[in-house]
Amino acid sequence: MFNRGEIIHHSRDKLGSILVVDYRKHRVLTFNTIFEQSKIDRRYPYLPVHEYSRAMLLPAAFSNPQHITLLGLGGGVMASAFLHLYPECRVHAVELREAVLEVAREYFELPDNERLTVTIADARHALSGLPGASTDMILADLYSADRMSPAQAQQQFVDLCSRALSSDGWLVLNFHRAPDPDGPYVRQLRRLFADLLVFKSKTNNIVIYASKKPVAPLHWKDPLLAGLEEQLPIDWSRLMRRVRRL
Repeated sequence: MFNRGEIIHHSRDKLGSILVVDYRKHRVLTFNTIFEQSKIDRRYPYLPVHEYSRAMLLPAAFSNPQHITLLGLGGGVMASAFLHLYPECRVHAVELREAVLEVAREYFELPDNERLTVTIADARHALSGLPGASTDMILADLYSADRMSPAQAQQQFVDLCSRALSSDGWLVLNFHRAPDPDGPYVRQLRRLFADLLVFKSKTNNIVIYASKKPVAPLHWKDPLLAGLEEQLPIDWSRLMRRVRRL
């Protein structure tokens, strides 16, 4: 899939390779030239390209967060998107690999912004250190070169996220395959959150949304979505049509 692109950066750290590949319109971060970790439109680096990344932004239609926590920085496109969408919101990103942060800054136009803080740490340790009810939204997108981090599928991880979220907070999880809806992980989500929603992308990523408060129905033709589309054109209405209750 990368044979038509130009590799403009290749480095290694103790966890493996980090590559940046340029195409005519897009720039891709990859760890193994097979799976794309991040993808941006080179003209609009704050605009997510992957459908699942765009879907992870959908809780913005239900909330107005003052603080967002990102677990997994990658190329930084989600951080850039939220900074663009919410001019007064503060974003805290947690990234395991210092070299990935350096690449995000140099090649993906990660903003040098006082509203953005990046911590180099394991996400589980960072979550343990967050004060209770200190963030309004947590987005977890923890992946290595070829798989999702096992930590993201643990009940303790859900507990830590729930504790760190405000009373009307949202947890957004990117899964490579759907967890068992009757299994212990989803049961834990149901115990800790008032509402669960799900989105399945065309690449079979499963985005799970867990809200601390019940979610009122939002029609895909709601004018609010048109307003968000003006701020960040990702086809909010089309994405929202495919959200279902879990």
